[in-house]
Order: sequence, then C-alpha cells, then structure tokens
Amino acid sequence: MNRFQQILEFNQQFVENKDYVQFQASKYDDKKVVVVSCMDTRLTQLLPQAMNLKAGKAKFIKDAGAIVAHPFGSVMRSIIVAIYELNADMVVVVGHHDCGMSSINPNATLEKIKDRGISEETIDTLKASGIDLEKWLHGFDSVEDSVRGSVDLIRKHPLMPKDVPVHGMVIDPETGKLDVVVTDEQ
Repeated sequence: MNRFQQILEFNQQFVENKDYVQFQASKYDDKKVVVVSCMDTRLTQLLPQAMNLKAGKAKFIKDAGAIVAHPFGSVMRSIIVAIYELNADMVVVVGHHDCGMSSINPNATLEKIKDRGISEETIDTLKASGIDLEKWLHGFDSVEDSVRGSVDLIRKHPLMPKDVPVHGMVIDPETGKLDVVVTDEQ
C-alpha cells in the first residue's frame, strides 16, 4: 500500500471513530491573530504551544522561510482575508533559527529541478519571460532581516488597515524561545 492509500485508510478510521471531535473549533478564532511561519516540521506543534495558541485559536499561514515575498501573492491574500473576513486583528511573522531557506543554493536547486525531469527549455522559457529563478529560489542571509522585510511589506500593503499591529519574532526550533525582532505596539 502506498503512502497516499495509507492516509486514506487512516482517515476512514479517524472519521468512523469520531477522532475529529477533539479538533472541532470555530473558524473565528478567540485570539484573532494571524501567524505567518515557516513550513519547517519542527514548528508544527512547537510554535503554537510556545505562543499559547491552541488549536482553533489562531490562523496559521505556513510557507518556506515565513517569507512574505510578494505584495499580491497568496500569503498576503491570506492575511487580508483573515483580517477582513475572519476578524483577525493582529499579525505576527515568526521566522526561526536554523532555517533551510538561509542556506538554500538556488543554482543547486535548479540542478535538482532538471534532474527531476524539468527541461532546460522550460527553465529558459521562464527566464525569458522575466522570471529570475535564482532570486525566486533564494531565501535569505539573516532570519532577522527576513522577518523585518516581511513585516515591512505587510505594514505597507495598500489594503492593510493601519489599526492592525504587525509584529516580527524569531523562534528557536529546539527550545521554543521567542525573540522579538520588531514590534508594533499601538
């Protein structure tokens, strides 16, 4: 049985046993906070616990490096929807030490992409259409600077209400210790 089939088989039992009951929550969370964090698996359970944000108490947006890379990308859209449609009234960007995005080598990643069957022609077409793949794949040199950049992009977004504070922190993925990088106390 492949992994996907294992997931489906487990899910069938999960539903039949009503294991979902413990996870039921309102889509309108109590804390009214949006957390943008990295997709690193070490943070999946650690970060909510370190922030005292239990299941259903916050909106979590996860992407590589906790980077808000584009003002009209999906991360920023999710933040805007959380504020205007789900009543969020605070945003926190949380990067982490030892993040893989701080050491990613865009050229090595492009080689892996080619090794997996994406043609040089496809890559050349993307580059010819103005997509800088090296820049797009590059993470960051400093997690603190990356958090500051994401916070700044969110704060300056033309659809971002000025009364919603945006904070930035870095978490230690070993201990859960949170260090404030930038705060927006109103």
